[in-house]
Amino acid sequence: MTLKSGWLGGPGHESWERREWMGRIGGRVAWVATGFLLLATGTVWAAEAGTGGGGGMSVGVISIITGGFAMAIASAAAAIGQSRAIAAALDGISRQPSAAPRIQVAMIIGLALIESLAIYVLLISLIVFFVKPFGG
Repeated sequence: MTLKSGWLGGPGHESWERREWMGRIGGRVAWVATGFLLLATGTVWAAEAGTGGGGGMSVGVISIITGGFAMAIASAAAAIGQSRAIAAALDGISRQPSAAPRIQVAMIIGLALIESLAIYVLLISLIVFFVKPFGG
């Protein structure tokens, strides 16, 4: 079976063009966010050494904020990955209903692996919250 130009979801289709556009915008947003975070961390390194109690944020507060952002990003990425996996599985089942049991088993294993990444981020965030590696 060859893909035609107007094939549903293939090149030349409206949803395909929208995915390409979102990919370009998503990449730009990621680069801008990374640049902003790198610029924001410059103020941390500019602090003078030896000054205690300067009214800045403590390591505990920074670790909580960092853990929150990490969990938010991991949850969003896991949700996007799971939605794409489910959509692909449903597409495969609709094309070949006889292969539904095999596709379903592979989908469930894939969803478990995707969700485990979010659980690992939660574990690392909790370690950062409670261990306080810098003595803060």
